[in-house]
Amino acid sequence: MESGDRLPVGRRVAYWRGRRKLSQQVFADRLGKSKSWVDKVERGVRALDKVSTLQAIAGVLRIDTAVLLGRDARPADVTRCVEGVDRIRAALSTYDIALGRPAARGPGLPADRVAGDVAHAWTTFQHARYPQVIALVPGVLADAQRCHADDPMAGRALLVEAYRVTASLLVKLGEADLAWLAADRAMATAAGEPVLVAAAAVQLGQVLRASGRARAAMSTALAAAYRIAPPDPDDARPAELSLCGTLLVQAALAAARHGDDRATTDLIGEAAEMALRVGDGHDHHRTAFGPTAVELARVAAAVELGAARDAVAWHERVIGRDGWRWLPAEHRAAHLLDAARAYLQADDPANAGRVLVDAERTAPAELRHRPAARDVVARVARDPHAPATIIALAVALQVT
Repeated sequence: MESGDRLPVGRRVAYWRGRRKLSQQVFADRLGKSKSWVDKVERGVRALDKVSTLQAIAGVLRIDTAVLLGRDARPADVTRCVEGVDRIRAALSTYDIALGRPAARGPGLPADRVAGDVAHAWTTFQHARYPQVIALVPGVLADAQRCHADDPMAGRALLVEAYRVTASLLVKLGEADLAWLAADRAMATAAGEPVLVAAAAVQLGQVLRASGRARAAMSTALAAAYRIAPPDPDDARPAELSLCGTLLVQAALAAARHGDDRATTDLIGEAAEMALRVGDGHDHHRTAFGPTAVELARVAAAVELGAARDAVAWHERVIGRDGWRWLPAEHRAAHLLDAARAYLQADDPANAGRVLVDAERTAPAELRHRPAARDVVARVARDPHAPATIIALAVALQVT
């Protein structure tokens, strides 16, 4: 089939029906459809817009569902992801430096080189290029650990940042237990330095929420936030306000997960006041904290609390702000996933599909590599009016 990837779905159905030597009538009988239905599908008059129908056709034709969509849906990327996580697990399980083994005694990379590699890993993560980050992290961890062993003062912040980006990645991949190990290592390395502890606590709060420990997440984030809270916010540096405000947002999201409406509202309000002093368009301590980020957190919290209509209204308002375009792709795509959940709660699967398409365009890996996204994609794909892009994505992810 020449240039098969460019053929419409109906033409591919006709091609493979011919290859299997099935008449339209026999094919229709095996599907439990009419011959007229098959003819309309093959001529492109009738759309194939249900995952279940695509799977039934593929079953009769004895081909992979992905072939009907002109793409390879075999989860090779998922397999590579699992293998990559295993390498990260191995990197976190290495104690060669602490044990003084010979292989770990040689000189490491200069601190400035390691700093550049850590920064590159963070930037790649914020662009939501998760497969690339998975490949980078084991080496970044090893180099940061060596740098810290060679010069604890110069390497401390680098190692904390290496553990932070590792924990953030693992939370995205649904590896909460392994993410907890990375976040715990970050906290231990940062101990005694309030700003580093606060930075590490951002990821620890995320990990605890992902593990279902909302109360612990809230108390941890609040303790770290109030430890660095400036006596006078008007005189505080933006970097300090960004960390403190981000921790308050983490506490608010944990409160929402716990069902505490009042604490959620109070904490987001407190974070919003700090955000006004920071402004949008900044990324202190890799937080992207600012007024727009706080409004996105307001949406996520409303979804957790079941306030779908409020979440939808806030979402539709916030994406029109300039600050929305300045946020990292990872942050925007994660928010769009929250927005899709809000629309589903509001019984509006059409708009849920629309924002998922936006998320796919913004950061494909956010949907393809986050287990949390699979359920949302599957729920939207079941709707009779789901966009073709979402149907294709559901098939590629092998969710129904």
